[in-house]
Amino acid sequence: MDLRFTPEEEAFREEVRTFLSEKLTDDLRRYARRMTSVYAEKSVALEWQAILVEQGWAVPGWPVEYGGCDWSIAQHYIYDVEMARADAPPLSPMGVAMCGPALIGHGSKAQKDYYLPRILSGEDFWCQGYSEPHAGSDLAALTMSAIDDGHDFICSGSKIWTTHAHEANMMFCLVRTDNSGRKQQGITFVLIDMNAPGVKVDPIVMLSGEHIQNAVFFDNVRVPKTNVVGEINKGWTVAKYLLEFERGGSSYGPKLLARAAKLRSLANELGAMNPGLSRALSDAEISARALETQELRLMSELSGGGTPGLTASMLKIRGTELSQRLTELGVDIAGHYAAPFQPQGTSPGGPILNQPPTNDGVVGPDSLVTMSPKYFNDRAGSIYAGSNEIQKNILAKAQIGL
Repeated sequence: MDLRFTPEEEAFREEVRTFLSEKLTDDLRRYARRMTSVYAEKSVALEWQAILVEQGWAVPGWPVEYGGCDWSIAQHYIYDVEMARADAPPLSPMGVAMCGPALIGHGSKAQKDYYLPRILSGEDFWCQGYSEPHAGSDLAALTMSAIDDGHDFICSGSKIWTTHAHEANMMFCLVRTDNSGRKQQGITFVLIDMNAPGVKVDPIVMLSGEHIQNAVFFDNVRVPKTNVVGEINKGWTVAKYLLEFERGGSSYGPKLLARAAKLRSLANELGAMNPGLSRALSDAEISARALETQELRLMSELSGGGTPGLTASMLKIRGTELSQRLTELGVDIAGHYAAPFQPQGTSPGGPILNQPPTNDGVVGPDSLVTMSPKYFNDRAGSIYAGSNEIQKNILAKAQIGL
């Protein structure tokens, strides 16, 4: 097996590096280096998205006719690696990585023609209406009702842990349209205007003061049936399709390897390296390489028209666990500098409420200020997009037959 890149692929790498050197501003890099959440602030995400849209690289995995790139598997891989190495901020995944693929896979032509350009332009900024107070990882237990009213559904209920709902103008949402069958049946995938009468957003403020998540309440919200994606009562099929991309489309490998390399360099720079830390970093790097290999295999299958399938659950488990492991090593490197709470030195993905303004600098090296908040934030990684315990159940049942 020849694992070397071709001259054409190396030329593409240089094209990506040149683009990043010219278009990825110092402010965007600085923001990304200080991120403590998986989400960038809306303004940052849309600023970077606009640059990528102009280049034609915002949604390389979409079909070409909708703005995607006709790239080889190697090109997709090179692009992900170079983005991670350059400290490029993430785009908001709700539109480009979740709702977009769902519309491409199950939406009508009218829905694709209308919404996909608005996702790319940022005119529509999306949030996800999945989890409910009593239906988190057991998503099929959702109860938000949608009553048939001719050309519309009348929706009532609530969603929780809804990231950036306070800034979104659109939500893709799962609602209950029929209670007569199994809980996976009678679910419908709809698109809801967040400015419609009856929609109310309440902030959920973390102990750290961050406002990123929200609770959303729907009181007789009228949703036209033209906003149904797929078939009525068969939204679980669309939801599973979308979740496969959410769980297995994150390109964990290149990002984890870039993070591990930066931790190793930082430990050496600060004189914090020791045999135990070096061994732990090496173990994490080996695991990330193995994960990366599986992601490349999946990318090859996707290029042939496949979907992530059960592999998505495996990648989600390993990717989030390895990410958490790296945050633990970051805290080890930071030592006593991990103790101070210093949100003014970080990019948390949303405002820090009730935090008094300060002109003080951070305590300790700037490179360590994100270690502790990133550790705490990343505890959610094994819960969101379906908890890792649920993913293991999926694999046990569908792959092993237990």
